Parts: sequence; C-alpha cells; structure tokens
Amino acid sequence: MNKFIGLIILVFFCTHTAVAIAAAEDDIVLNGDAKCTVCHDEADSPELLAIGKTPHGVRADDRTPTCTSCHGESVGHIEHKGKNKPPKPDRTFGKHTATPAADRNQACLNCHQKDNKRHLWVGSAHETHDIACNACHQVHAAFDSVQDKRTQPDVCFACHKEQRAQVNRQSHHPVLEGKVSCSDCHNVHGSAGPRLMKADSVVTTCYACHAEKRGPFVHNHQPVTDDCTNCHMPHGTTADNLLKARPPLVCYQCHSGHGTPGIAGIAPGVTTNPQSDTFIEQGRGCLNCHTEIHGSNNPHGGHNLLPSAFFLR
Repeated sequence: MNKFIGLIILVFFCTHTAVAIAAAEDDIVLNGDAKCTVCHDEADSPELLAIGKTPHGVRADDRTPTCTSCHGESVGHIEHKGKNKPPKPDRTFGKHTATPAADRNQACLNCHQKDNKRHLWVGSAHETHDIACNACHQVHAAFDSVQDKRTQPDVCFACHKEQRAQVNRQSHHPVLEGKVSCSDCHNVHGSAGPRLMKADSVVTTCYACHAEKRGPFVHNHQPVTDDCTNCHMPHGTTADNLLKARPPLVCYQCHSGHGTPGIAGIAPGVTTNPQSDTFIEQGRGCLNCHTEIHGSNNPHGGHNLLPSAFFLR
C-alpha cells in the first residue's frame, strides 16, 4: 500500500515538473505571461485575459508588455502556496489600491513616455493632481471608453462636472451628439499651451476647425487674436453662438462707456438725446451693423472719421 502511494506521489511530482518546464518554455512565446496565466486562466479571470484583444496583448509586437512589466515581479504573489489569500502584486491598479498614482503612472510611462502626446505629462495639470492613468483608461478591457469619441466625454465629466452642465445648455459644441470629443481640443497628457490645449494657444486650437476666423484681415479685432474665450464659452452657454452673453451685453465687456458719455456703444454725434440713445441701445444689437466682428476687409473700416464703421461687411 505504501509503495502504491509512493508511486502516485512520484507520478504527480513528475507531471507537475513537466507542466512547470512546459510553462517555462512557453513563457518565451507568451512574452513572460505564463507565470501568471497558470492561475489567472480563462475560467478564473476572464476579465483579465481580455487584454489579449487590446494593443497590449499583441504577441507579434515585441513592444508588447508582460504582466510583470506593469505589476512588478511580485515574487510573493506568484510563489504563494496554501489556501490563504495571496499577497497583492507589487503594483496594483484597482479602485482601492494602496499603490500611489505616481508608481502606477510610471508603469505606463516606461513605454509611453517617448510618445509625442505624452512627453509633457510630467508637470501637467493631471499629473500634479495625482491623477493615475487607470483613472481614465481600462487596460484589460477590450473596449476603452476614453478612446471612443462617443463615450469619452462621460469619462472626463466624472471629474469635470461644470463642463458636463455646460454642454447640456442650448448652445454647445456637438459633444453629446458624438461629433466632437474632449481630445479634439485638449491634450490631457500635457500641453505647452494653456488649459491643456492641443495647440500652443486657445485661438490656434480653435482655428483648427474655424479656419474662416483666422484671417488675415485688413482690420483685426483684438479680442479675437488674443483669446476666443474673451467672448465665447466653448463648452456651452445659454446665449447663441456660444457667446458669454447676448449682444450687446457681451460687447459691453470692453466697449462700456464708448461714444456718448454714459451710454455704451453709441458713436459720437449719432443723437443728442440721452433718452433716444438709451432706446437705441435697448432695441438694437451691435451685430446689426458690425457683421464681420472677427475681422473686416472693409477698406473704410479703420478710417479715423468713421470709427463706427469698424468690422462692417
């Protein structure tokens, strides 16, 4: 009986050794993942193995990372034996992980630091606020919501709730319609421009779509060349054309007091009756006459004797 038990133990030992050797040989083919997939198989962890359907699971690409590339060598986790729960890997990415955001991000930056879209990550707004890559990205999922134009805004709105409210206003960029996404204007991984703009300035970013506002014009409107957000709120407003306020109120931000003393926007000599001036202000909009407000090619637009002719058609 004892010999029979010993034979069974010997067979089990040889079989286990053969499996271990085969796993070690396959480890070369699987880019170092075999030591993890021995336990995390399709039956036990199907959500983890979904990474095989992502760019991080392409076996033909020698740049493809291994499990240990992201989670660390995790010797204690891999070599754990017994029924007790094994210790966590060296680096974890769950919602309640104890791994600092900087350490999690470094696992990604080891490969993605050289990417032109991410080389400004260090010192960026998201990096300085300890935002981890996995707060936005789903590495193991076959579908990463933040990389799809239709679902990306919901990921951003999880933190940027003010912008969520703005895009639901009557005048807004077609974000909810799936035609524009946050990454069309912003480089969330870092930018040399303000507000994480993709280009070096707000106006250059806007001109990528609104090229007709770029000019050059004979007469340029200074607020336009300075910053589009002087007049517009790009995420959404209650005024038409994404304006901060309806005309003439938006114009009064700069032109208050211009013209007849005490009456904004009235050219000198138009009327002499303050009451009539007030009626004109209330009943008319600046854009009724100044139609080319982003810039005009009217040859008389800058004539000293015709100051009211700026930005005419």
